[in-house]
Amino acid sequence: QVQLVESGGGLVQPGGSLRLSCAASGAGGIFSTNAMGWYRQAPGKERELVATIARRGGTNYADSVKGRFTISRDNAKNTVYLQMNGLKPEDTAVYYCNAFLVLVPGMRPLEYWGQGTQVTVSS
Repeated sequence: QVQLVESGGGLVQPGGSLRLSCAASGAGGIFSTNAMGWYRQAPGKERELVATIARRGGTNYADSVKGRFTISRDNAKNTVYLQMNGLKPEDTAVYYCNAFLVLVPGMRPLEYWGQGTQVTVSS
């Protein structure tokens, strides 16, 4: 069974920072991690992309977070991070980790989601 375990959410004042982490693990092991990313969903809104990162480091960001958020990864640890600076009230949402994992060599990547972590930006 594969799990994506997120951590680092919480309550922060506007202008503050948080760092989210998401570690992928599997009972039978993980052969490799392909694209990983973060999505978010605010109350009453659809889930939206925040940032993605390819295995070799290529990144993609939503326009709303460019210049404030930085996505990174540690392939050896099957972990993806999201450094969030200059947080705004409109960043308040549940943040979900996403990853495409290859469990067995030669197997196609499968998509997995984390359980979500709440980020609240408020004074």
